[in-house]
Amino acid sequence: MNEQRLQFWSLYLSRFATGFGYSTLALLIPFYIEVLNASDFMGGLFITGFTLAQTIVVIPLAWAGDRYDKKKVLLAVLSVSVLAYVAFANVQPIGDAVAAAASLVGVELATSFADSTAFIGVRALQGVAVTGSGLMTLSLVGELADHGERANAIGKANSVRFLASILGMIIAGGLYQVVGFTPIYTVIVVAFALGLAGVWLYLPADESRSYGNPFAGLALNERIITLTSFRAQYAVAVTVVRSWVAIYAGVSAARGGLAYAGLAVAFVLVAEKLTNMLCQPFTGRLSDSYGRSLFVFAGGGAYGLVALAVPFTPAIGGAIGLPGTYELIVPSLLSDLTGVGAGYSLLGKLGPAFVPLLVINGLLGVVDAFREPASMALFADEGADEGGIAASFGIRELVWRPGSVLGPVLAGWLWSRYGIETVFFVGGAFAITGAVTFAVVLTHFHGRGALTEW
Repeated sequence: MNEQRLQFWSLYLSRFATGFGYSTLALLIPFYIEVLNASDFMGGLFITGFTLAQTIVVIPLAWAGDRYDKKKVLLAVLSVSVLAYVAFANVQPIGDAVAAAASLVGVELATSFADSTAFIGVRALQGVAVTGSGLMTLSLVGELADHGERANAIGKANSVRFLASILGMIIAGGLYQVVGFTPIYTVIVVAFALGLAGVWLYLPADESRSYGNPFAGLALNERIITLTSFRAQYAVAVTVVRSWVAIYAGVSAARGGLAYAGLAVAFVLVAEKLTNMLCQPFTGRLSDSYGRSLFVFAGGGAYGLVALAVPFTPAIGGAIGLPGTYELIVPSLLSDLTGVGAGYSLLGKLGPAFVPLLVINGLLGVVDAFREPASMALFADEGADEGGIAASFGIRELVWRPGSVLGPVLAGWLWSRYGIETVFFVGGAFAITGAVTFAVVLTHFHGRGALTEW
């Protein structure tokens, strides 16, 4: 294996660890909502705590990446990741400490509120780590790759992240059904230890430096403005739809959900990650060859249309004749040895929505795979040309944050007031309006042929 390939794979390993931890929490959130007895609105804050922290740290971390050694910054945020997942394993003791500290100043907190507050705080710490890892790994991949191969290299990096997400969700879903939360975090910490070792051993020191303020120039860049006109709205769609697919699948029927077991929720979420992972290297090559803006427009608009179908999955399942309740039984070791017993229900009790939800979430992965590597490559192009690739990705992250912070708050309110179905209607609508806005701004700045030329 040559030296450059080792450098790429050390970055891919870091993205693997980050994706593994992030996807695990994405799967476990509906179960934390139930276990911690959090309200519907507080469930929305479980997402917002994460995204708000990401918003706050984007500019400092992007600036540090351009001004100093990106390798050192990456090592620091991977270390913060380890701390965050150790804290996740101790959320309820941290909640007890929060309640005890509040009582010292004369404030009595309910156990569920204290535990939920602790969880939000740890999610914020996770948000810092995920943002830093994403910025530094993408910036370094963008610097290492040649211009004509940049979207393909980013597509590969994203595929590794999706592979981690798939494994994280399956492992977390399976382990949660058997052993609960805590042992899952041991697996995550081991993954980050491997990521830290890979970066430390194989990635050379980053010698690129930017001493000015690349944010100032890039903020007024016409191509960046064009991209952000889409991305600001799309952030609401993706944050809400991705998060609430898990919540919809996992929370109780009394709260509007499907009440599926952990491994069943994992399979639903894995469908989106798997299709995205398989498609991104191919769609990245296509966007390198045929123009990236067309892929952003088509992928974003299609995402909104597919998202609108999520609440109709029970009706779709009923229309195609799926049974109201069924289980997938696998023989247990005891029944194999004795011939007695009904075996083990692998995914728990399923309903008619399961298969349609699996398929629709897989389609969300396909259409988003057209959008993501093309969008990332466009930001990398502008950053490389302007001498601030980390700043370019920082703007990309920063534009995402208002929608990703306010979207879950809006979704939590919609869920509590009008039902969980409205979350997907609003999320889908934001993706569609974002794609339309992108096409209008693109045509205004770059002409009618820009969709196929840029």
